[in-house]
Amino acid sequence: MRLDHLSFAAGPDGLASTAQRIGGLLGRDFVDGGVHPRFGTRNMILPLADNTYLEIVEVLDHPASDKAPFGQAVRARSALGGGWLGWVVAVEDIKPVEDRLGRASVAGNRHRPDGTELTWRQIGVNGLIADPQLPFFIQWNSPLRDHPSAGADAGFALACLEIAGDPHRVSEWLGETVEAPLEDVKVEWVAPHGTPGIIAAQFQTPHGLVRI
Repeated sequence: MRLDHLSFAAGPDGLASTAQRIGGLLGRDFVDGGVHPRFGTRNMILPLADNTYLEIVEVLDHPASDKAPFGQAVRARSALGGGWLGWVVAVEDIKPVEDRLGRASVAGNRHRPDGTELTWRQIGVNGLIADPQLPFFIQWNSPLRDHPSAGADAGFALACLEIAGDPHRVSEWLGETVEAPLEDVKVEWVAPHGTPGIIAAQFQTPHGLVRI
């Protein structure tokens, strides 16, 4: 179990402009990640060290976005002006998570502009919608060489997550201590005074620490 990526919903200015704005703060351009046809979304990504990445995601005018929980989550967050959507944990075997949550995972895929198709299974987006401090889970089917973190510059890494929430609640959801997927990332927990979830993320860059 490890941290796989962070998701940030595009604001009213759209995917490209949001990526340009955040990329400008970090000093690195995002790349076109492609389309999630099953979810009615598309993304742009920034590979990070330690096999993680930052994703900016936008909902498409597509029927899938009305049906798929992930599309619904992105649409709702973007409607609020955009911002942090959540964090995602990768597991080697998603079956124990299915057993614990009492439902099956769903297939996901993304068509990259270079023609590569990434595939995975995921579960827990409805948990994220109900309680945004909770991550959802992903099991990659695609080989490691195609992981979105491939080609990352070691100078760009996630340094700290600021989360409004309860680490005990998150540990219960994970089925093990929350430190397991976040052992290499500093986490600052803040008691929520409104909607729980990611407040900010701090990134180490060649130009210093950047908080978004």
